[in-house]
Amino acid sequence: MSDSFHGFSEHHVHVTSTSPKGGNLSIRVRRSGKEGDGKKGLLLLHGYPQTSYIWRFVAPKLAEKYTVICTDLRGYGQSSKPKGTEGHEEYSKRSMADDQVQVMAHFGFTKFSVLAHDRGARVAHRLALDHPDKVEGMCLLDIAPTVYMYEKTNMNFAEGYWHWFYLIQPSPGPERMILADPEAYWGTLAGRATHKLVQFSEDAVKEYKENLSTMEGIHATCEDYRASATIDLDHDRADRSAGKKLSVAKLKIIWGGKGMIDRYGDVLSVWKGYAEDGVEVSGTSLDCGHYIPEEKPEELLKEVLDFF
Repeated sequence: MSDSFHGFSEHHVHVTSTSPKGGNLSIRVRRSGKEGDGKKGLLLLHGYPQTSYIWRFVAPKLAEKYTVICTDLRGYGQSSKPKGTEGHEEYSKRSMADDQVQVMAHFGFTKFSVLAHDRGARVAHRLALDHPDKVEGMCLLDIAPTVYMYEKTNMNFAEGYWHWFYLIQPSPGPERMILADPEAYWGTLAGRATHKLVQFSEDAVKEYKENLSTMEGIHATCEDYRASATIDLDHDRADRSAGKKLSVAKLKIIWGGKGMIDRYGDVLSVWKGYAEDGVEVSGTSLDCGHYIPEEKPEELLKEVLDFF
């Protein structure tokens, strides 16, 4: 399967941050096709510690039917990395989702579908909650809702996702420790039982490690996790108290059968509890670990094309 973005153009789209600190940011985009080709929009969002490069195996095939927009999330890859604030608003999933809405509007899409993995799937979840009129369909890869995962934390989860609790420690503690030996940190991160099933190419490793080689990049990704443990939980719990749930027309969840999410029990039942009664919730597990787009790209493509 091709690992290139043949037929894609690269852009740096300027967005206005809606967090209290405000300011203009730049989001790096890989876009298929040409303006006005009449295809529907499909937004692809990556996770940690990666970039839009994770979609290299599936994006070209998806581009045959859709205008595919692959972005580097705020704080990752070649996108802007704001310093962050004490309340972590700059890296709330609400702020990061607003970036993506602006990117899609820049390319002329007021409605679009979303395929998202890991941290990007958390951004997508918030995007669909805050902008339900924008999302036609959504496929999330290998996550359960953030508030659910924190509230259901046990020793098994803490051991498997130890970085969730390490990266949220006060700055600059984790940043300095990672920067002291980024190679060792990468090895520990990639060596987790549910994550070591994928064989990264040299090009992939080079791209993904870039954020782990500078204080700016490390700090940005730590802020992403700090936001998830603070302001994102506030937003999620406020929605829960208000009875606000996902109202997209259809939602699909795909998870790795050898990953951590599969250990949470009935994944689909969990997500049905976070969606309105009328939402079509479907999903399946694949025979792989966490990095579904790189471990099982052909199987993922079949599931995604059938769904959308």
